[in-house]
Amino acid sequence: MAVDLVRRFRGLRALVIGDAMLDTYFEGTASRLCREGPVPVVRKTGEHRIPGGAANTAANLRILGAEVFFLSIVGRDTAGIALRAALLERGVDDCWMVEDESTHTIHKLRIQADGQYVVRFDEDALYHSKESQEQLLAKLKEIFAHCDLVVLSDYGYSSVSNEVIEQIKLLRSLHPCLLLVDSKNLYRFRNAGATVVTPNYLEARLLVEHGRITEPTVSGTGIDMCEVEHIGRRLLAMIDAENAAITLAGDGVFLIDRQGMTLHIPTYPTVQANDIGAGDSFAAAMALALAAGGSVEEAARIAVDAASIAITKPWTAVVSYQELLQKVSLRDHARLSPPFVTGASFRESITQLIEQLGEERLQGKAIVFTNGVFDILHAGHVQFLRQAKELGDVLVVGVNSDRSTQRLKGKRRPINRERDRMALVAALDPVDHVVLFDEETPIELIRALRPDIHVKGGDYTDEFLPEAKTVREVGGRVVILPLAGSISTSSVIERIISLVADEEMEVKQ
Repeated sequence: MAVDLVRRFRGLRALVIGDAMLDTYFEGTASRLCREGPVPVVRKTGEHRIPGGAANTAANLRILGAEVFFLSIVGRDTAGIALRAALLERGVDDCWMVEDESTHTIHKLRIQADGQYVVRFDEDALYHSKESQEQLLAKLKEIFAHCDLVVLSDYGYSSVSNEVIEQIKLLRSLHPCLLLVDSKNLYRFRNAGATVVTPNYLEARLLVEHGRITEPTVSGTGIDMCEVEHIGRRLLAMIDAENAAITLAGDGVFLIDRQGMTLHIPTYPTVQANDIGAGDSFAAAMALALAAGGSVEEAARIAVDAASIAITKPWTAVVSYQELLQKVSLRDHARLSPPFVTGASFRESITQLIEQLGEERLQGKAIVFTNGVFDILHAGHVQFLRQAKELGDVLVVGVNSDRSTQRLKGKRRPINRERDRMALVAALDPVDHVVLFDEETPIELIRALRPDIHVKGGDYTDEFLPEAKTVREVGGRVVILPLAGSISTSSVIERIISLVADEEMEVKQ
């Protein structure tokens, strides 16, 4: 289970090598333009100095429970001092960093006014002395054998030199360990023998097309997965890596291994997503999950969970052990929930339904949800479900389990078992998916599925519908449909009982 993998993060020893940056954020409000020029005057209200780049990867690994050794080259300057202080605040020891007085610490200063970017001011490191590079190599040789995993976080500022790449290849031949490569120029690592490489879609496409990059082909609102697969296969033909995890921003991640196996893991849209540092959170979580014994698929799902948390945070983000543990716990709980049905076939996990709805939501489809016991299907049920489907594109029906039906209707109900009721509902044309739930209300199911529309039949109002608040919390709305005619399951059962009683009476007479 994903929860067990995350719990094994603690105690792992991670070596991070890459370009350390200081991310500074000045926040303020702007109410007028400057008299010297047509620019806003920003009155500062806050200031944040945060590890960025490879330093953010190190901070993510540390807060997820790993012991971290961070190798990088920084300048002997104010930004370097601030970066060291920020790392120490986050539990990352700065003793493995190399100080080079001939260079600058990479510094990105962002100024925001009322939540909007005004400008970003960058100070780059253009040169590292031979002495500092030799010191970094010496520290690498000293610490390598003590580590369980290595993450190369290369932003193209030369902390990860060709000599470092060759040294890692040699050291891994003596002390095998997991190697994750996250690089803006992946071709430099073509002979590194990485366990997994994590380019984003544009980086991967730029590499395989030798710089001839165009806008991606889209299908619906998402990237064409056939195209991504083609790029992934070409990528692994060029790069010596066991696996590639091509990140697709709001479309999730695409996995491909050297044997040609592929898998797309979707994610879910987030309002006002902030992607600064999300890739670092993804790389840190994936590396730890692999080192903890997880498969590439399991590790990628955990990494997607981490990135989905990171994008909800302001500034350059880290994802804590407790946050990730809670997220994967919910996913594990969903996976162990009762099965759902598509058409007439039963599947093993509600997680599949959540992922399927994610795919359909990315295609711009509206998800409609309703629920009920559906003990004895009748014309009223069919008409209600048809009306519900007309409100959107995909209809999901929640069916009360036998236990929850007994709690609601009494010990003599249901008449039909839960699997029979699910199969009958799934066989109806308007219904796309059927899912079982064990509670008296579908509140937890609504939280997991996040429907755009929740449909209820009868004389309910938002005020008296228990799940109405939850529907609004996930961004949906409630629609109340009047029930067709006077027919109901209870009346059908009463009529059957009455007919049986009449027949028994006639026999006795």
